[in-house]
Amino acid sequence: MNEDDLVIDALEARAQRRHDRRALFTAALGAAAVGSAFAYSDPALAQSAVTDADVLNFALNLEYLEAQFYLYAVNGTGLPATLTGSGSTAGGTVTGGAQVDFTTDPVVGAYAREIAADEQAHVNFLRTALGSAAVAMPNINISGAADGPFTAAARAAGVVDSTSGVFNPYADPTSFLLGAYIFEDVGVTAYKGAAPLLSNKTFLEAAAGILAVEAYHAAIVRTTLYAKGVPALVEATEKISAARDALDGSPTEDLIRGIAPKDDAGIMPSGSGATLTSNIAPLNVNGLAYSRSTGQVLNIVYLNAATTTMGGFFPNGVNGNIRSTT
Repeated sequence: MNEDDLVIDALEARAQRRHDRRALFTAALGAAAVGSAFAYSDPALAQSAVTDADVLNFALNLEYLEAQFYLYAVNGTGLPATLTGSGSTAGGTVTGGAQVDFTTDPVVGAYAREIAADEQAHVNFLRTALGSAAVAMPNINISGAADGPFTAAARAAGVVDSTSGVFNPYADPTSFLLGAYIFEDVGVTAYKGAAPLLSNKTFLEAAAGILAVEAYHAAIVRTTLYAKGVPALVEATEKISAARDALDGSPTEDLIRGIAPKDDAGIMPSGSGATLTSNIAPLNVNGLAYSRSTGQVLNIVYLNAATTTMGGFFPNGVNGNIRSTT
């Protein structure tokens, strides 16, 4: 057997393993959807008993949002219609979105293309695993206009003027990074928070795999912003972080421990000189990533700290059984 044959055999074996794992995931989902239901780990946040499929569909809504943002930024177009509908239900509309000119920062452009491909792969994976149970893409707003959710988020955070400022994440590579920063840390905390809600180990492993990728993405965005060495960018991440904390409410565990509520952190370094320490990984006192409940995640993407079922990046709400901030 020559070297080319060895390479071909290795690739075929890898493809077969991927197929087998996807088949296992799909089979397990079918069984769990029939007979498995559970409540939220925090009764105060419970909406109703939900299945593993409900949790995965909640994640799918977030992946639709991220995929559309990154694909528009890279290509000027979003997900194909074949990846947005469900059965006879057509996928929702996308408001806004534009291609970013990455010629002034081709490295950021390369990152954007990689992340866009990953997010589309996540959508495809979850839809394939869920099969006929997959929800269609809801209406999504990723507009960078004055009346769009990015501007609303930036005004609320104080990144731009609270009444007249406009934040367009498609204006240039740096603006794109800040737009990505709004999403990526939320994705990491969402998957970590959902982990205890999953009863099937196959689903848990899949969710852990997506969480790891989201963490890689967040680290790329945070590191690149930090490396630019622009104080205004660092300060912007702190303001966005504080706004997300204000939207998602006060974590119960922090209140019990008598410390300031926090689910988030910008990239502001600590120390100086020889003791200067970056803050690329936002972690709690135990060195662990923060968690957010489904309700807290929805508070952020709906841009509303109150009880609601729609708003912000999802003007008509997400699809599926988990759609309220309470």
